[in-house]
Amino acid sequence: MSILVNKDTKVIVQGLTGKTGTFHTEQALAYYGTKMVAGVHPKKGGESWTSGVDAAASLPIFAGVGEAREATGADASVIYVPPAGAGAAIIEAIEAEVPLIVCITEGIPVADMVKVKARLEKSKSRLLGPNCPGVLTPEECKIGIMPGSIFKKGSVGVVSRSGTLTYEAVFQTSNAGLGQTTAVGIGGDPVKGTEFIDVLEMFLADEATKSIIMIGEIGGSAEEEAAQFLKDEAKKGRSKPMAGFIAGRTAPPGRTMGHAGAVISGGKGGAEDKIAAMEEAGIRVSPSPAKLGETLLEVLKG
Repeated sequence: MSILVNKDTKVIVQGLTGKTGTFHTEQALAYYGTKMVAGVHPKKGGESWTSGVDAAASLPIFAGVGEAREATGADASVIYVPPAGAGAAIIEAIEAEVPLIVCITEGIPVADMVKVKARLEKSKSRLLGPNCPGVLTPEECKIGIMPGSIFKKGSVGVVSRSGTLTYEAVFQTSNAGLGQTTAVGIGGDPVKGTEFIDVLEMFLADEATKSIIMIGEIGGSAEEEAAQFLKDEAKKGRSKPMAGFIAGRTAPPGRTMGHAGAVISGGKGGAEDKIAAMEEAGIRVSPSPAKLGETLLEVLKG
């Protein structure tokens, strides 16, 4: 059973007709025929979208997510709506009870995400992101902006706060001959949907996932919480070989590094604390992102 998405996942696109939505929808359709089933645009309901790359690829456009879901039976929605409207787009998908919502948009106001989070807690939906690269199950389904060419079907589950470092972990595990079960980019914003623990829980339960790479970064306490979760699970006899990395080790206190959530304040969120917590939980922390694949191989060889 693939984590989050597989070859049967049906995806609708919120913000399809824009440049970004169009480009990444074409890429998804080209990736092992990911089942992109419809687009959503409030002013273009009833029209259709045709790929500029493959004239045979055409999707119906609906005015709302509820209507699109009802017509297609979609299991997931991917959001390429600009920041000002993205929060409302997520809420619309929550109201339509879309099981998986993946929001790629960067720069959504925190106040909007606080409203989203409140709606999410009482809902049947799972949100991935915002400001994330999405999720990809090799040779089955690509939702978001990850480069499909570097993936290889295999046994490593990858979860990361950083988009670029997700690709680094994927590239290296492919080169090491390990491949991936699924890669999940959770995003680096301070207020988001899915956290490390949610994905780690899935990877621990997934039989195909034999080992895990977890990539964190400075700021917040998500990595420490994940480490505590792994320690608790290990006591119950549930654990898998793991490698990890923390980005932003050299950042001075108070400096935001790339992501809005990557800021050290009040003596919390520093790289060394996170590394110590991860090592204590049995994760072998790689000295550099360039050695993630190598580090995991060392762990697997015992």
